[in-house]
Amino acid sequence: MNEAAVSIKTYAFIFVTLLILTGATFAASGVDLGGLNAVVALVIAMGKALLVAFFFMHLRYSRPLMLVVVAAALLWLGIMITLTLGDFLTRGWLTYR
Repeated sequence: MNEAAVSIKTYAFIFVTLLILTGATFAASGVDLGGLNAVVALVIAMGKALLVAFFFMHLRYSRPLMLVVVAAALLWLGIMITLTLGDFLTRGWLTYR
């Protein structure tokens, strides 16, 4: 397997960026944005997940086929979440007394 050498400087930069994004998550939790709180938290979490996937899991330096596999997995996850939410949101909620 031909691994690309990633410098310690790159890892340190990504680590500091992840710490900053964690601080941003903490700061955003204290601000009342109404319905946008969840959106802001998910955007920050998605950024952290992308950094971890691309650099620490070496997706940035892998073959294009691996990127296709990851994209297919994310597509499948999206389908499953959509079907689950579709089921959850269309249920007739009964009240029991």
